[in-house]
Amino acid sequence: MSDPNLQKTPLNAVHRELGGKMVDFGGWDMPVLYPAGTIKEHIRTRTSSGLFDVSHMGEIHVDGKDAIPFVNHLTTNNVEKLVDGQAHYSALTYVNGTVVDDLLVYRFGPERLLLVVNAATQDKDWEWIRSHSDGFDVDLRHASTEYCQIAIQGPSALGILQGLTDTPLDEIKYYHFSNGTVDGVASIISRTGYTGEDGFEVYADASEAVRLWNKMLDAGNYGSEDGILPCGLAARNTLRLEAAMSLYGHEISEDITPLEANLGWICKLTTDFIGRDALAEQKRAGLTRKLVGFEMTDRGIARDGFDIYIDDRKSGFVTSGSPAPFLKKNIGLAFVPAEFANIGQEIKIDVRGKMLAAEIVPTPFYKRAK
Repeated sequence: MSDPNLQKTPLNAVHRELGGKMVDFGGWDMPVLYPAGTIKEHIRTRTSSGLFDVSHMGEIHVDGKDAIPFVNHLTTNNVEKLVDGQAHYSALTYVNGTVVDDLLVYRFGPERLLLVVNAATQDKDWEWIRSHSDGFDVDLRHASTEYCQIAIQGPSALGILQGLTDTPLDEIKYYHFSNGTVDGVASIISRTGYTGEDGFEVYADASEAVRLWNKMLDAGNYGSEDGILPCGLAARNTLRLEAAMSLYGHEISEDITPLEANLGWICKLTTDFIGRDALAEQKRAGLTRKLVGFEMTDRGIARDGFDIYIDDRKSGFVTSGSPAPFLKKNIGLAFVPAEFANIGQEIKIDVRGKMLAAEIVPTPFYKRAK
């Protein structure tokens, strides 16, 4: 039985029919895994293709003649550098430089942008965005319930999706998008994702979600030995961790700045966004802590929140930790003092009372072949 208080994507019934194990994810009833299991879902995405329901993400339209200056005022990356049909990764920041949320910004035109924000924070984000709109000629619309969003990821993703659309997918560059149709359904086809693989995220009317999901499963030969697999939240997490992609509430949060999280590349300090002055001062003064990747050298798994010790002193904490199914290692991301954030640095992690050894290593842990 599902909790009637949880929000549901348009694919909720499909997940249950497929045997998805449903969990409460930030107030949403979502599949954490399917009968194949997280490891198979992860490996299949790396070697063939995986299908993800990300319809719980939030979509906010920003239209009007001040759309670009308004979003530039709110976000760390420089929206003026986008061209029509391009997206970029960015962050909403507080005055003190910490993170309201991370997001994608899509440019459809000089007066039309789409912001895609995290599911659990979308109401907070909407209030933050709306509360800073005074003085800007913009029309804001919280449109999350209007959309489904389906991500098809992996080496076979392009070929599978190409069979369902006349849009030449090869011509869509990474972090670009196109308006088109998928199986005759009007869609935004975006070459983006959260797995470290090539792939696409398809936005369409929520009423078409089941049709598109099933068409992609059929086109990807679901059920065959190397066919597409539906993937749950657990595989999405292990895939993004291998690719060292940040997760809100872990690597970035209301207590962590983008600079600390190795996201200086999305902080264009030449623009006048909220939090810019604090980040410029933090950069000038120098970071006291940095996000690093680590690999366990002792047998054991360091989970989120576990304490890190250097020279027998508590010196940081794990933000994300898990086995890496494709790499067959136990890995994680963690904050450590800046002076110790060096490749090869040995650390100890308190894993349920046992001090286990690990080593700081380069990130991303996994990088797909071009």
